[in-house]
Amino acid sequence: MYSIFSLRGKLTYLSVALLGLLLATPAAAQAPFDPPGLDRAMVAKDFHVDGLMEIDGVVGVGVGLTARGQAAIVIMTEDLGVAGLPRSLDGVPVRVKVTGKIHAIAPPGSCQPWPECKNGGGEEEPAGDTVDPTAKFGRPVPIGVSTGNYKSCSAGTIGARVTDGTDVYALSNNHVYALGNKAAIGDDIVQPGVFDTDCNRNADNVIGTLNAFVEIFFDGRDNTIDAAIAAVEMMGDGTPKVGTSTPSDGYETPSSATVSAGLGQSVQKYGRTTRLTKGTVVVIKATVNVGYSSGTARFVDQIVVEGNKGGFLKAGDSGSLLVTNDQWANPVG
Repeated sequence: MYSIFSLRGKLTYLSVALLGLLLATPAAAQAPFDPPGLDRAMVAKDFHVDGLMEIDGVVGVGVGLTARGQAAIVIMTEDLGVAGLPRSLDGVPVRVKVTGKIHAIAPPGSCQPWPECKNGGGEEEPAGDTVDPTAKFGRPVPIGVSTGNYKSCSAGTIGARVTDGTDVYALSNNHVYALGNKAAIGDDIVQPGVFDTDCNRNADNVIGTLNAFVEIFFDGRDNTIDAAIAAVEMMGDGTPKVGTSTPSDGYETPSSATVSAGLGQSVQKYGRTTRLTKGTVVVIKATVNVGYSSGTARFVDQIVVEGNKGGFLKAGDSGSLLVTNDQWANPVG
């Protein structure tokens, strides 16, 4: 199972004091490294990517590693036996990795816009050690739990709480909050997502409104991110309805300082469906074709992560924040 991430924009991540982060004792992270031939592989990838992506059965091209730890061009394919693939390009070895088609994942089902959706839904998250990211949480809600646009019977994940220095927002995917460009600015954003309330909407579940999204292009133009933000409502005491930390079984609070992805980098995420999972960055600088209900979108400069123990993401984890697997939890994508 391979998962695709990207990170762009000028929003900064809100976090608690660094002292609080230093109290955590996660497993030591595997540090990224610069393998022999990395710069040459990146140049060769950029030169040949358009031609490679035109080959029938190729879904992505990026830079990864050979079995011996040398930088290589990685060609991702729908299936075995794609014809016409080179063994090397400009002296850089080529690896072929069968990934299948790459597509945005979301729960099934649909619900008509309010008021056709019925009221109701959302039990409070139970006390004790059991954490259910699909449940309704007391406010402020943690990051990494179920969320969505009230118009759609679907659910994704709150990636992080972010700010522009003045206002506070919840960050997730375009296809979670903006419904693949189809939502309207000002739409109610809820926690949990409507899929997790049996397609029922309760006004008490609203945590904010759709504020902005980066349009996804389906006409062959390059995309860099699938992202949207919701302006977070404030409670009576002025506290935002979205907090800064994951639930108690997560990685706690992400740092406000982002870092670049590197090959071999150990990473983690907390999501609505699979909770805390860990993985390794196996491809960087990837160009991939991603399928949506509205068509296929070409994304560039992406990060490909392989789960350490099976799948890294499942349906409903869309929007999860990718962070380093260490005590700092720096956002990576």
